[in-house]
Amino acid sequence: MEEMEMEEMEMEHPRLILHNFLTEDECKELEFIHKSCSTIGYRPNVFSTTLSHLLATNSSHLIIPFLPIRDRLKEKVEEFFGCEYELVTEFTGLISWSRGASIGWHSDDNRPYLKQRDFTAVCYLNSYGKDFEGGLFHFQDGEPKTIAPMAGDVVIYTADSRNTHSVDEVVDGERLTLTLWFSRDSSHDEDAKLILLLEENLMHKSNNVPWSFLPLPASDNMYWFSPNQASNQDLGFDIRLGRLHALGFDVYYSPDLNFTTDLSELLMEPMQLARRDQLLDHKFVNLLHSLQVVQYYFWKLCKSQALANKVQCGKVVRLSQSQSEKIAQVYSVFLKDTKLVETVFHSAGQCYFEPAMFSAAITAWEDYSFPCMLQRSSQNQRT
Repeated sequence: MEEMEMEEMEMEHPRLILHNFLTEDECKELEFIHKSCSTIGYRPNVFSTTLSHLLATNSSHLIIPFLPIRDRLKEKVEEFFGCEYELVTEFTGLISWSRGASIGWHSDDNRPYLKQRDFTAVCYLNSYGKDFEGGLFHFQDGEPKTIAPMAGDVVIYTADSRNTHSVDEVVDGERLTLTLWFSRDSSHDEDAKLILLLEENLMHKSNNVPWSFLPLPASDNMYWFSPNQASNQDLGFDIRLGRLHALGFDVYYSPDLNFTTDLSELLMEPMQLARRDQLLDHKFVNLLHSLQVVQYYFWKLCKSQALANKVQCGKVVRLSQSQSEKIAQVYSVFLKDTKLVETVFHSAGQCYFEPAMFSAAITAWEDYSFPCMLQRSSQNQRT
């Protein structure tokens, strides 16, 4: 009798929980991509990184880690739900919820423009109670009723009202997921849209210019975070500057730049990083470029003493008074609330910073962006 009731429950609220579906390395790599590229999300206190955004910001190489995970998930969904025809991926994105983010009872197809969504897969990339507090996932009916997110676990369910769900408010930390929706309708295939976007990007590149993996930031308003998405620019901060600040870095622009012109263009200019009272000698192409290198350093290299022993110490100079004033001037415009930054983003201060390793990170990031990614792509094609 119990088995029959369980089968009926599964048919009434079809869902699947997979533990340790993603490895720790996969979770950390996707976390790195999100924290180096994210923009404002679709709800207050939410950040997102979509595949189309990665393409638009000249970071298409960062799509490659998603592909094998996406294929494995699609196969699992088709198998579990007994899909007669192959599904298409309607959306793939990294979504993080910071303090104050929540969502009430809803289904994932609850709007006319979302009816093409048939199945949902939510992959948890960090853990409740360790990386964030709050943010528990609840189903309205059926079992399991409540899910405490743990890194590597996946929740798969139908996107309709049979699996109405909610998420508690996040009260501390940053709750990070890889979220996908699958559809039976091939006209909503995400890949077709991405291919068109990639072709458009390639058409704008000259054949005489070598391929570059240096990022091109989106418009500044996509990076502006304010409480409850208020439009008031007197509140909040630029996400890129905020993440750098939480990791202990300041941003310095050349004194030759005119600070009286449109300041929104400033964040597209070449710049340097400072840490405490020291200015690092490397000049980055733009703010987004520096953030990607910094996040790569904290993901891969900050504990790599073996690598540090192989490289020469990165050059640093002591910040002058005028340079410190320039940094303060930028922050007065783009980082208006440092307390809010510290509330939203956890600091990585426990990671020791070494200029030699950071210099190595700049070269290692280039290797990751180009040769290593091409090698991984060819390996995936062979398998």
